[in-house]
Amino acid sequence: MARIAGVDLPRGKRIEFALTYIFGIGLTSSKEILDKLRIDYNTRVRDLADSEVSSIAKEIQENYKVVGDLRKERTMNIKRLMDIGCYRGLRHRRGLPCRGQRTRTNARTRKGPRRTVGARRKK
Repeated sequence: MARIAGVDLPRGKRIEFALTYIFGIGLTSSKEILDKLRIDYNTRVRDLADSEVSSIAKEIQENYKVVGDLRKERTMNIKRLMDIGCYRGLRHRRGLPCRGQRTRTNARTRKGPRRTVGARRKK
């Protein structure tokens, strides 16, 4: 099993899709990496030579921000928005959608399950 950037790549998959298991690398980035290293897209992960695996790992480490560093940068960006008190930061702080979606209906992913507010029964 090939291990790149702390992620075990699935052995049976083609390398172009297996690289997308690494957080921060999508299909386009995967193809760019393979083109640069002249590795065929159709090669299965189990068929890669150790030298190819190490060259892929080196390329990713030098030229791409992935996994821990990328997650840390994202959280710092959100924290910065909340600290300066901009609109997007306030929406993050309140757990509401930040990109203009309606909240009167829907938005359940961000708001969580419904909490019923209404009359209580008398005993």
